[in-house]
Amino acid sequence: MSVVAKDFDRLAVLDGEGWTHNNHYHKFLLQHVPKECRHALEVGCGTGAFARQLAERAEHVTAMDLSPEMIRVARTHSLQFPNIDYLLADVSEYDFPANHFDSIATVATLHHLPLRAVLLKLKQALKPGGSLLVLDLFEPERNIKTLAGGRDALLSFAAMAASVGLRLVHNRRLRPPREVRAAWEEHGKHDSYPTMKEVHALCTEMFPGASVRQHLFWRYSIIWRK
Repeated sequence: MSVVAKDFDRLAVLDGEGWTHNNHYHKFLLQHVPKECRHALEVGCGTGAFARQLAERAEHVTAMDLSPEMIRVARTHSLQFPNIDYLLADVSEYDFPANHFDSIATVATLHHLPLRAVLLKLKQALKPGGSLLVLDLFEPERNIKTLAGGRDALLSFAAMAASVGLRLVHNRRLRPPREVRAAWEEHGKHDSYPTMKEVHALCTEMFPGASVRQHLFWRYSIIWRK
């Protein structure tokens, strides 16, 4: 985790808050925040882009990240949001109170962590009736001779084309700056993603009734009400 923290310390300085594959789905996640949300938690808040949107729907937001530089940038950008409490911590080692949060969200963070153990911890921290909102990355099926592999290959092609177009529209450039691309490529060496089959199996076991969706841009979502 210290390597991951160093990666994100570097990215916090380099990477701006333009359009990304992750914030493309922020509105989708926010639709599932309970109407009366007193205390929300975001795990892996980065520079606080989602936490600030969450703070407009919740009375109080605890936003945590293990990167000191990400937390510093997030606080700098959130001075107008006194209801956000930024916390420098590793979710794997943090003890949450049981049945405490009305909503828990995590965006592109779980693939850095022991998935089952962290999801169990978040499940226990969620109030009955509270909502769990997960957006993360999955490993596409590589065997294109299978139905899932052929579908994933087509989706990957569509995602690449859409990514270029949306980046051009929103960020006015086809690709991120070279320095940013190099930082993300280096960071990607430490990543490990579950397959959609593994995600479905885990949710069947841990989150009965959860809505699990495969999205464009190599993302999946889990929406679950406790």
